[in-house]
Amino acid sequence: MAEQKLKWGVISTAKIGREKVIPAIQLSEKNKVVAIGSENVEKAKQIAADNGIDKVHSSYDDLINDPDIDVVYNPLPNTMHVEWSIKALKAGKHVLCEKPMGMNAEETKLLLDEAAKHPRLKLMEAFMYRFHPQWLKVRELLDQNLIGEIRTVNTFFSYYNVDSNNIRNRPEVGGGALMDIGCYCISFPKFIFGEEPLRLAAVMEKSPESGVDRMTSAILNFDQGRTATFTCSTQLNPFQRCIAYGTEGHIEVEIPCNAPIDVPCKVWLRSKGKEELFTLETSNQYSDEADAFAKFILEDQDMQYYMQDALGNMKVVDAVVKSAAEGKWVDV
Repeated sequence: MAEQKLKWGVISTAKIGREKVIPAIQLSEKNKVVAIGSENVEKAKQIAADNGIDKVHSSYDDLINDPDIDVVYNPLPNTMHVEWSIKALKAGKHVLCEKPMGMNAEETKLLLDEAAKHPRLKLMEAFMYRFHPQWLKVRELLDQNLIGEIRTVNTFFSYYNVDSNNIRNRPEVGGGALMDIGCYCISFPKFIFGEEPLRLAAVMEKSPESGVDRMTSAILNFDQGRTATFTCSTQLNPFQRCIAYGTEGHIEVEIPCNAPIDVPCKVWLRSKGKEELFTLETSNQYSDEADAFAKFILEDQDMQYYMQDALGNMKVVDAVVKSAAEGKWVDV
């Protein structure tokens, strides 16, 4: 079983797929992309040629019904995540779906309900960061209780993109800062605290041109008075950072999301007046993610944590939207 390679099919020629995920899967130990499906056949053929993919399908339906495929990777626009992930599950495929899993919690629940009908199949939201060595180191440091009682987490994540044609600036397909990168800002403190927030307060600034949120900030209230704060923006100078603060120190992650594949990542531990820098080995977090998902499949591991985590993420997203609209604290 350890030598078995899972055969993947990729829906669409999405940028994240062609530039990041497909090449990473091809470099992973337990996986191989064998097919890509798109109505843009010529573009799909070029991607296939560039990545050693054997088959090109002219439709998503043909792709998910290909009997040679074990796993479907779904990087479609946010509005299409649930629909095509459900179709892939019904076709008997395991599914790795890009984040966010759906447009809202209600929609995401439909996907999880479908997954429950196929207990042998695995479904996971593509939060690749949590499989990278730097976040495994963070988990190790947290488990050693080196910064005392963790009281608050702060995350900042931004880039600059004003292209009106870019999917991130189109509200009709689920664009905006919160859906694109705010979901990471929500996921990080949940990873650190190991639980869901209870309530939150948020504000949004929307682009006058596109109508999507170009900057969203929130404070999340967890059990025992613990908090997390974040700001995400699609129209600020590119920057990212995540810091967990405890009663005896803090842990700082320099590049929490877009970990480079050719530069070692840095994690600082500052505790009791001392500083220690951990320089993590280079790793492709998309390959790490693919191999982790393959392990879940090949060993038939329980995926309930990951599915409930995805639903929890969308409940927080829904609460952020509601709080920003109503201008008050909202229960998650």
